[in-house]
Amino acid sequence: MKPQVNIVAVVDVIGALSGSTLLDGNLCMIDDGADNSAHQGTPNLCTVVKPGQVVSWSALAVDLQTPVEIKNISFVAADRSAAPAQPPAGEHAVEGDKLDLDVWTGVVPNWLTPGVAYRYRLELQMYEGTNSVMHVDTPALMCQ
Repeated sequence: MKPQVNIVAVVDVIGALSGSTLLDGNLCMIDDGADNSAHQGTPNLCTVVKPGQVVSWSALAVDLQTPVEIKNISFVAADRSAAPAQPPAGEHAVEGDKLDLDVWTGVVPNWLTPGVAYRYRLELQMYEGTNSVMHVDTPALMCQ
């Protein structure tokens, strides 16, 4: 097992802002995990991880003149409702209140059920103004 897996969100910022969506080819997600993650190169990336492994997320803009940053990462409930998935009692969830970070890093908790895809919301901030924050609920982490 690699001690860390890196996930990169490559964003066509101009396309996303013009179309008001991260879909339609405006978001490509890849990882460097040692295991076979599904849906590489799509917003549906399902990264295979192990408990205790470090996961780092970063965002890159295709157009280097228009910045993109990760605003927040949060896990979503299994029914995909807006309520985030919660860790068991006694464990703390991490809130994404630290803007202007180039890399978001976390550790895979030991309470994740192997073989279950845990979807997360990836919120991206692109430049400023109306519709500058967009999100997808399609990527996931899955424990082996």
